[in-house]
Amino acid sequence: MADPPTRGAAPAREEDIVANSASGDSVVDRVVRVIAAFPEGVTVLQLSELAARAELPVTTAHRLVRQLAGHGLLELGAGGSVRLGLRLWELVIRNSPTLALREAAMPFMEDIQQVLNQNVNLAVLDGWEALFVERLSRRGSVANRAQVAGRMPVHVSSAGLVLMAGQSPAVQADYLRQFRDPAGKLGADDVRTLLRESAGHGFAQLAGVVDPGTWGIAVPVRGARNRTVAALGVVVPLREMRLQVLVPALQTAARGIGRQLQNANSTTTFRSMESV
Repeated sequence: MADPPTRGAAPAREEDIVANSASGDSVVDRVVRVIAAFPEGVTVLQLSELAARAELPVTTAHRLVRQLAGHGLLELGAGGSVRLGLRLWELVIRNSPTLALREAAMPFMEDIQQVLNQNVNLAVLDGWEALFVERLSRRGSVANRAQVAGRMPVHVSSAGLVLMAGQSPAVQADYLRQFRDPAGKLGADDVRTLLRESAGHGFAQLAGVVDPGTWGIAVPVRGARNRTVAALGVVVPLREMRLQVLVPALQTAARGIGRQLQNANSTTTFRSMESV
């Protein structure tokens, strides 16, 4: 990587920040790869493993890590270990576009958990995946694969289905056009049917898709102009599945979250995929 410009030097042009590598990737590309190399649930990696996961030479990775550590985004430890820095967490939490959503949703999610005594999750749509931004679980509850900052493909989660069902026909068509199920169990027509049912019923449900013995139910959270901006869901044991109780409780909470978002006067605007 090139040395930093001296004081008074002319601003770098876009072509100047492209790395001198066969792939032509930029410094920004490589920094993102370094930070994204940490797997879910892992906060510490050896430098050699970090370099391999980021697909970078060890010397390059070491140089980038040292610079990022200088800004508190990473931390260098003994024996060549690299840890995610507190500064990274601080910036993400302080400026997260989901902060207003989480703050609006938490009281309602806590009420749902107390009333239903079940796992509760909150998700937004990011590309063709449901990104989970909050989760409340109870001790001894059924397995819930929805992890905070974790993702699931749209078609394997009730949250993903209800989020996509709330998008415009054009967005849904784009999604279905590229849809592939790695497991080979569903085709685009199957997912189209699930989306139509979710939109018609006002909720989505999936039984035993991620974990046998569990049932996921989710409803849309609507923001300005009645657009679906999030999904509120629960995961329950099959034996405790009671749609007549679960759905109305979730829908009442979702309406409350929507009102809170619209009354918050937040500078954060939640949007559907239509405006992407």
